[in-house]
Amino acid sequence: MEKLWSPWRSQYIETFKEEKPDKPKGSLFTHILNENEDRKNYLLYRGKKSFIIMNLFPYNSGHLMIVPYEEAKELSELDSETRLEMFSLIELSTAALKEVMNPHGFNIGANIGRVAGAGIEDHIHFHIVPRWNGDTNFMPVLNDVKVISEEMGKTYSKLKAVIEKIMNL
Repeated sequence: MEKLWSPWRSQYIETFKEEKPDKPKGSLFTHILNENEDRKNYLLYRGKKSFIIMNLFPYNSGHLMIVPYEEAKELSELDSETRLEMFSLIELSTAALKEVMNPHGFNIGANIGRVAGAGIEDHIHFHIVPRWNGDTNFMPVLNDVKVISEEMGKTYSKLKAVIEKIMNL
């Protein structure tokens, strides 16, 4: 069996090892929504029931997440309108990523529960990771380094413009 190593993710995973006693109520996503600083938080689009945000610890450039406004651990806890909108935003996200970044494919999925890799386990979300032929290389394995090909602010601006164009905003 071959193994895919992603040692650069350990920095992110380490942040969830200890519960902080003074931790404010609500998930990271809920706090981001309440800040109303979309550009600072790389929040690309707000729907009626869910939103699109860039991942601060991306596997690849353009790694997006679809998150419901309502905190829920599992899809079954969300109403059908929220679930439907989340899948519509997955479709919108892949269309925008195709136009801006021209990936060869995507990994799309949710990590439900800590043992499945959920870093924010109380607020379900879907990951959309654009993939290119040859995007896995020796850098992460040998040097504990992941190469992200474009500064996140530039990627944000490009994706935001395309999403606004697609949505006629």
